[in-house]
Amino acid sequence: MWHEAYEVDLGPHVFVTAKYRLTGERLLRGGRVTEEHFLTPSPATRSELGLVHTATYLDAVEEDTLTFAERVRLEIPLTPSVRDAMKLACGGTLLTCRLALAGGASAHLGGGFHHAFADHGEGFCLFNDVAVAVRVLMAEGVVSRPLIVDLDVHQGNGTAAIFASDPRVFTLSLHQEDNYPADKPASTLDVGFDDGTGDADYLEALGESLSRAVDAHRPDLIVYLAGADPYRDDQLGGLSLTKEGLGRRDRTVFDAAIAREIPIAVVLAGGYAHRLEDTVAIHTATVTRMIESLSNS
Repeated sequence: MWHEAYEVDLGPHVFVTAKYRLTGERLLRGGRVTEEHFLTPSPATRSELGLVHTATYLDAVEEDTLTFAERVRLEIPLTPSVRDAMKLACGGTLLTCRLALAGGASAHLGGGFHHAFADHGEGFCLFNDVAVAVRVLMAEGVVSRPLIVDLDVHQGNGTAAIFASDPRVFTLSLHQEDNYPADKPASTLDVGFDDGTGDADYLEALGESLSRAVDAHRPDLIVYLAGADPYRDDQLGGLSLTKEGLGRRDRTVFDAAIAREIPIAVVLAGGYAHRLEDTVAIHTATVTRMIESLSNS
């Protein structure tokens, strides 16, 4: 899942939106996917966005009437292309979840905007695509017990707040504790790591917390935010995972889903390595491991 409109011009910015296109191109060069595997999403509708976001907020975004403080908190410019890209990302994550439910696993070369709240955006996130997808599927009765596995380096504060009072949705977040956001609403299960945590401690905690979440919740869909920013050379992260460790992280999540026959939808989430090619390589490897895991199941 991908759309060329995801590559928006943010000016000089740590969030390099070209990573989505570059990840797709690298996957094609690797030979595991072809152009036929790439589907183009439609933007989420106003009614779909409204299952998560308030009408007041959606009006402000559409009419470009956010306050100065709201624009500062968003940390990216609110332009028509950004607004359109974020609507498409919500549609892309929804379609990715539908494909995962139909075929076992699917990946979105985009998405994971977990800092968006019901009534505001922040941290590069205008709309919360994962929350929108989950709410749409639950409203349709297609999914009843989703599990959101958020392995971005930053806690998914918007997602946690949106689902705080809904026990049907289990939110699991493993993140660097002393990092953005400063205010971290409680997920169903949060695991906060000290600065500099490496592969061994991270993977041990992931295995324990993921097993706990799956056993307790018995999900009928996993949405996996496979952030590249726990990487040790990420500009916005302070953990010390290697590329090999991130590979083991991905396999842990995919193995847990496949062993229990739980459909899994993957979104890329964050990734801001000093070298763009490292971010692209990590995202590409995640999608490749998903394909391999599905093929071997």
